[in-house]
Amino acid sequence: MRRQIPLYIVLVCGIVFVIQFFIPSHESEFIFEYGQDWVMVIGILALPLGIWSYLRKTWLTAVKKPKERFFAGVSLFGFAIMMLTGLKRESLMAGSLYMELFEYVLIPIQATIFSLLAFYIASAAYRAFRARSVIATMLLGTAFIVMLRLIPLGPISDVNQALVGWILSVPNMAAKRGLLIGIGLGAIATCIKIILGIERTYLGRD
Repeated sequence: MRRQIPLYIVLVCGIVFVIQFFIPSHESEFIFEYGQDWVMVIGILALPLGIWSYLRKTWLTAVKKPKERFFAGVSLFGFAIMMLTGLKRESLMAGSLYMELFEYVLIPIQATIFSLLAFYIASAAYRAFRARSVIATMLLGTAFIVMLRLIPLGPISDVNQALVGWILSVPNMAAKRGLLIGIGLGAIATCIKIILGIERTYLGRD
């Protein structure tokens, strides 16, 4: 019964929100807004659980894995500092310690991580663009043409810009729409499986 009650709740809520989407009225808008409020409440209540899970996992990593102890300690120390400095009422004001840490520590770390992604993208592009087949050769040639639009080539630039515009608006758009349609159908299928209780991974197991 402990596992059946969440399935019934998901089934009823899924059917209700599907129906309210296709029946526009003040009542359906109220149901939608009421449901959105519940989503925010559940998200807020899930935040302490996520924090506890993070702290517990990091602490266990520090205890059981000596090689990871330093990094786990830095992570716990950073969490404690940001939490303590953010508890003050004026923490979101410019010049506060919390905002100083956010702007001069957290943002540079994020920028560093994202900058490293450029090297992984370049490596993946090199592996994908190697002309081992006709399709890979077409992909390489198209990528080369699209990248040339950023380079001033005189009269050739106008021709290249027109060609790039056609590539982006016709074959690229067709492929993008096909992907979006596939993603939409996959999302619908997943939602139906969740509503009907076929997909139960959100329960943790089964």
